[in-house]
Amino acid sequence: MTELPVSVLERIAAALERLAPAPIASADPLAHPAYLWRDGVLRPVRGFAPLPLDLLQGLDRQREALLTNLTRLAEGHAAQDVLLWGARGTGKSALVKASVAAVQAARPGRLALVSVDTLDSLPTLFALLEGVDRAFALFIDDLGFDEAGEARKLRSLLDGGAEVRPAHVRLLVTANRRHLLPRDLSEQDSAINPRDVVDDQLALADRFGLSLGFHALDQDGYLAIVRAYTERHDLPFDGAEAVHWATRRGSRSGRVAWQYIVDLAGRMERVL
Repeated sequence: MTELPVSVLERIAAALERLAPAPIASADPLAHPAYLWRDGVLRPVRGFAPLPLDLLQGLDRQREALLTNLTRLAEGHAAQDVLLWGARGTGKSALVKASVAAVQAARPGRLALVSVDTLDSLPTLFALLEGVDRAFALFIDDLGFDEAGEARKLRSLLDGGAEVRPAHVRLLVTANRRHLLPRDLSEQDSAINPRDVVDDQLALADRFGLSLGFHALDQDGYLAIVRAYTERHDLPFDGAEAVHWATRRGSRSGRVAWQYIVDLAGRMERVL
């Protein structure tokens, strides 16, 4: 088989490069209130419109702590990484987005939310944001680990690792448990280094300067959320019906309350 001359191969390679789509450039980190960090590219979130803070009932303590921390971050002061942990549907993610939006309204242009899907990409994102004159809250939602090593990787990032994180960049992490690593994963290393088991199970949460717990709602708390939604959307409040809705789903949470409101609005032929 005759080999093609190098010049021909170079022309073919150049032609293929021209046919290939151009790499996507990251969005301007100063231009948008919220971003998605995916595949090494910063993409703007379209229509960033979180719930108003006053609709998040029963979260006064968590709201004030998170707002204070985010305000410090936006103003260029020392701020903490934050772990929001607790039962599903209790408002962790909603509070993060609503609090960021509230700080943005009070201090336009000073803070952005960046949703991150992988820990591996964080060092690259830190480098991208290093010289940007703006504060960034990096949001990792519903964090869970498949391997014990992933937890150690996050611990290294929180501790600074080989590189110091930019002072204007902090993590906001939501999870269903305070001790982020399931026991069965950390126990995989127990025969080799028992002290690492305790460290993996307990110490990761201690790397967050601010830890906020969210707990399952009682009936009064659930109904307070339903009432706030009905008042906001001019819908009739029926406590017994709202309780029956939650009972059929086997849980009381802000998410279940909103699902009930959507169903109620549909029956009333309203658009939320």
